[in-house]
Amino acid sequence: MKKISYLPLILLILIAVGCEFDEAPKEEVQTEIKKPKPSIKEYGFTLDDYEVYRDTVRSGDSFGAIMDSHGVTRGRVFEVSEKVKDVFDPARINVGKPYTILKSKDSLSNVEVFIYEESRINYTVVNLKDSISALRNKKPVIIKKNIVSGVITSSLSAAMDNEGLSILLADKLADIYQWKIDFFKIQKGDQFKIIYNEKYINDTVYAGLANIEAAVLTHYKNPYYAFEFGKDSLSGFAKFYDEEANSLQSFFLKAPLKYSRISSRYTKRRFHPVQKRWKAHKGTDYAAPTGTPIWSTADGVVIKSSYTRGNGNYVKVRHNDKYTTQYLHMSKRNAKVGQRVKQGDVIGYVGSTGLATGPHVCYRFWVYGKQVDPYKQNLPSSEPLKESLKPMYFAKMDSLKKDLGEIKFKEI
Repeated sequence: MKKISYLPLILLILIAVGCEFDEAPKEEVQTEIKKPKPSIKEYGFTLDDYEVYRDTVRSGDSFGAIMDSHGVTRGRVFEVSEKVKDVFDPARINVGKPYTILKSKDSLSNVEVFIYEESRINYTVVNLKDSISALRNKKPVIIKKNIVSGVITSSLSAAMDNEGLSILLADKLADIYQWKIDFFKIQKGDQFKIIYNEKYINDTVYAGLANIEAAVLTHYKNPYYAFEFGKDSLSGFAKFYDEEANSLQSFFLKAPLKYSRISSRYTKRRFHPVQKRWKAHKGTDYAAPTGTPIWSTADGVVIKSSYTRGNGNYVKVRHNDKYTTQYLHMSKRNAKVGQRVKQGDVIGYVGSTGLATGPHVCYRFWVYGKQVDPYKQNLPSSEPLKESLKPMYFAKMDSLKKDLGEIKFKEI
């Protein structure tokens, strides 16, 4: 009888069973890894290490009162005030300004740091822990470049508002062009294009306008270019030039204030509203609300600051041997005889003193001692750009002008 071997069959069965086991799904165990929360850092401190209290200075608050409410003794407040007064004046904290207090996390909960924000960017840190000290610092700021195009339908500020832009940008643009363009005569259909920079704190919080790099404003269909280049050595303000490197800043400002309208121009015959008779009016009247700042239209020396029955409160400035200006009917004078003033310095405030029927400033202009109409004078320009700087200027200007050209003008 022949022997039958069962070994191959057994091997096949074992392989089949093994395959079944291999194909069975394995149960995966997932372990959730908790990520630690990122530390919050502000003002140079890790806030997680402290109890943090934030508030704003309210009416009636003082540094001492705020410290007292957080358990700091009067003696300690006096000691702190004396040691930091050269950096931080505790008596001059202002209502509405934010502050932050950092306290220890132990059972004593002592005040260790007081942080006062003077502005969105500038702040002062007063350290009360161990050795008392104070330090002024700034929040990290980044600059973002922007472009805008707009068209004027009524006013420059309204055009900016239509584009959702800050009124500060309108004021800055008006400041740049105030020596070239009479914004009282701005026309419907005038257009503008601007390349400008804005400041942001921590990449998100708007902190204001940084500067205007370049602009073009069409007025009566004529393009007026402005390119930033360098700063004034005295004022520190940015200087602007046109496409031929001519300064946009005139020796004289177009007007001595931001006015609502010209209520009366220079004329040799005008019916005086107070004296009720015909006489010459050798000045230009700018109507504006009482208290509006009046500024000197050019650098000079104050030669008169006084009051008369006709002029009311007035200031007179001699700019050089050729030019003199006078500012009448002020509510208050802000300049003394002998005082040197710079272009744009506030020398008084609009009022209606003397022979005046309403708040305005009467601006008078002399050339070699003769009163003239400033609007009919060919006034000198400010110091031109140095020849040695022109190659650098034109290289920068060409790039910015090309960028402006790529921005499309808006139409009404």
